[in-house]
Amino acid sequence: MTEHILKVSSLHKHFGGIYATDDVNLAVERGQIHAIIGPNGAGKTTLLAQLSGQIRPDSGDIEFGGRSIVNYSMARRAREGLARSFQITSVVMPMTLLQNVMLAVQGTDGHSFRFWAPVSEDRDMRDAAMASLAEVGLDDRADRVAANVSHGEQRQLEVAMALAMKPRMLLLDEPMAGMGKEEGAMMVEILKRLRGDKTILLVEHDMDAVFSLADELSVLVNGHIIATDTVEAIRNNLEVQRAYLGDAHA
Repeated sequence: MTEHILKVSSLHKHFGGIYATDDVNLAVERGQIHAIIGPNGAGKTTLLAQLSGQIRPDSGDIEFGGRSIVNYSMARRAREGLARSFQITSVVMPMTLLQNVMLAVQGTDGHSFRFWAPVSEDRDMRDAAMASLAEVGLDDRADRVAANVSHGEQRQLEVAMALAMKPRMLLLDEPMAGMGKEEGAMMVEILKRLRGDKTILLVEHDMDAVFSLADELSVLVNGHIIATDTVEAIRNNLEVQRAYLGDAHA
């Protein structure tokens, strides 16, 4: 029996006369990578912001793990295991990769205001941070300063910081943005390794990456989901082709 970790029902959000989300209904299966695609301005980032608690919807419901979280704060949703990478976390450039991830571990453990010096010597916290760095292939660069690594490695670091929060589900907003071909391929492999262990809701413009990663796709146009299906079915959906993908992806 299919188990959905996330269910979105009749979600609405408007800004004046603009409907960023218009009666959005979405279900994400546990352990899968579910991608949301759509043209610029379709409402994808606004949808993620509502799921993470950054923006409050005007109406509708969000269930995570079988309970409604629509009235939960962003911090409480993170504690429940719903982490939005690249928004909840931000890289502190003068710090090392290890120190950045240790800060994320520290916040998850509820010690955000402890003085850094003793925290940096905490063996359990250090081991947890190193484990998250290893998941994204950065453990051999743990002592490098964040400002001195590539853009792609900074993106990998942000994923490591999100993983350090021990999430059940990751909300990823364009993780391949600004990456070159090799860096993008590395991120794709990282996300593939996380499939099954973590549920991932992915917003991404790189269609090759999306088609490679997604178990299921939802197409958002003008704030409304016009189709949800497998990659192959979406590629062959005439309505989707007209609305977004174009003949090149037919």
